[in-house]
Amino acid sequence: MLLFRNPEAFLPALLAGGERAGTLCLALLAVYGVWLGFFAMVEDARLDRSLARWLRPVLSALFRTRDERALSVISNNLTANLLGLGGAATPAGVTAAGLLADTSEREHDCAMLFVLNATSLQLLPTTVLSLRLQYASASPYDILLPTLIATLFSTLAGVLAVKLLYRKKCNT
Repeated sequence: MLLFRNPEAFLPALLAGGERAGTLCLALLAVYGVWLGFFAMVEDARLDRSLARWLRPVLSALFRTRDERALSVISNNLTANLLGLGGAATPAGVTAAGLLADTSEREHDCAMLFVLNATSLQLLPTTVLSLRLQYASASPYDILLPTLIATLFSTLAGVLAVKLLYRKKCNT
């Protein structure tokens, strides 16, 4: 519409939008780079296995698989999501889905993994916080509690739905 109403303002607006998009992409790339590096160090130090052991009671309640490698990768995926790094969680999520595809309870476990990734319980939404800080939000941390509450309820609803649907499916 701007092209027809004010043609001389069209190109500057287009270039300014492209510049802002490029800046945003670089900022997100830096955030993801830092956290992917962090997760690589966690894997190299084998802390992911310790984390998987610590999350074992939660993972055992959510997933039916007992494959240690799958549970370790799932714990990496959930940790990235807890830190609000959906993009950094993706490689672990894809790997976990591949490992779960080979298990006897693959439908339930893959559905649970999908729900946990889609609802993405976030204790610290680092990506959104970094964007709010970059754009000089007056109160960038005001989103912490609402984000935690919203993602907690969506995750609980999703987990409950998977448990109910797959329990019913197994009993028929």
